[in-house]
Amino acid sequence: MSVPQPRSRNRSCLAVAGAGALVLAWGGPALAAQANPTTVEPAGAAFSASMTGTATFSAGSTIVTCEVSATTPGGGNNLVPDAPDNHNPDGPVSGTIQAPNFDDCDTNMAFVGADVTVNDAVWEMSMQAGSPSTGTMMVPAGGIVVTTSGLASCTATVSPEAEAAISGTWTNGDPASTLAFDTSAPVVVEGGFGCPTNATESDFTATYEVTNADNPSAPITVS
Repeated sequence: MSVPQPRSRNRSCLAVAGAGALVLAWGGPALAAQANPTTVEPAGAAFSASMTGTATFSAGSTIVTCEVSATTPGGGNNLVPDAPDNHNPDGPVSGTIQAPNFDDCDTNMAFVGADVTVNDAVWEMSMQAGSPSTGTMMVPAGGIVVTTSGLASCTATVSPEAEAAISGTWTNGDPASTLAFDTSAPVVVEGGFGCPTNATESDFTATYEVTNADNPSAPITVS
């Protein structure tokens, strides 16, 4: 994964859209230019990712904060590739993930609530070994839409015209590895009073713990 930059807790519709791009996936063309070999282990393992703390999305002065975000195996997604495809001598190891959800969201504005919709059920993600190692999710065009309601009714669409690569820092752990995002993504905001309609990017921050859903004692690692 590679690209954008976010913030922290409360988020605006813009930020939320950017946040959608946040969560984990095994694939990303943006990493293709990197030559470091990559191995993801254990081969064939299913993995889950759950957010620790909060995810924040911000556009202009508007901040949206979500308390819950996770992705779990299903439909053939969230799987480390079987050997030998879990190793790439020329770059990243890629695959698909269930798009993460973003729930229990609120804003930094009084009497304004937020809702985040993920329009595409499956995202692509790639893992690249390096210093540091990275995880990059590809957010589909228009794949995340954040809406606010109350005193300010806004709609923020992340990556409105083309898919966007969202990159985070990967740290091997035992039993849980972590993927931390602090990036940004293109966004278009529509609405009236109180909406950051001049914003073109949404900042996003979030940290996920990634665990082996098949065998929690065997951590998912990138090397």
